[in-house]
Amino acid sequence: MRKNLLLLLFPLLLSLTAAAPVAPSFRLAKLHYGGGGDWYANKTSLPNLIRFCNQTLKTNIAPDEATVELDSPELLTYPFVHMTGHGNVAFTDVEARNLRRYLMGGGFLHIDDNYGLDKFIRPEMKKVFPELEFVELPFSHPIYHQKFQFPRGLPKVHEHDGKRPQGFGLLYKGRLVCFYSFECDLGNGWEDLGTYPEDTPAIHEAALKMGANLVTYALTQE
Repeated sequence: MRKNLLLLLFPLLLSLTAAAPVAPSFRLAKLHYGGGGDWYANKTSLPNLIRFCNQTLKTNIAPDEATVELDSPELLTYPFVHMTGHGNVAFTDVEARNLRRYLMGGGFLHIDDNYGLDKFIRPEMKKVFPELEFVELPFSHPIYHQKFQFPRGLPKVHEHDGKRPQGFGLLYKGRLVCFYSFECDLGNGWEDLGTYPEDTPAIHEAALKMGANLVTYALTQE
């Protein structure tokens, strides 16, 4: 009788096991930096990007973003770290060394200029890699040709000074360790539709697709 009962329950147990949620493989993090800048900007951007990646790339990213400080040992546990803001960035020597260790060890930093960040972030990243310069990546770079194709580079989300969007990179021993989106407002494009009334669904989708490319590249480096 017991054996027959187990045989009846076995298919049910299998179905429950198959339906059980799988634990997220990893989390994306937003960088909490010093200097007084609004590191916390674009509150809905990373959650929306994570949702888009999980839906379109079939990734298994935790739905809630993490927040990580530059001098934290936890920085080394995130494969993709996002940084945004409008200015006022300051790295201590300890923070610069920890960020360098993270990037040299396989980490990936996406810096998104939310308009006004440029004059602050460039000297701070010089503390991290004094020997490197930001270089504009060619449109043929793999980061523009992951699942989604961007043959003309970054999509333009918001207009500020009439400048074209540019994607800069820091290359350490031939590996892209930091991608810097400039004059683009990519993170604004990830935010909830309606946050910026002028943003169309097409702009929102293009921004998310480019973000998905960044995440894919960071995970594969291909």
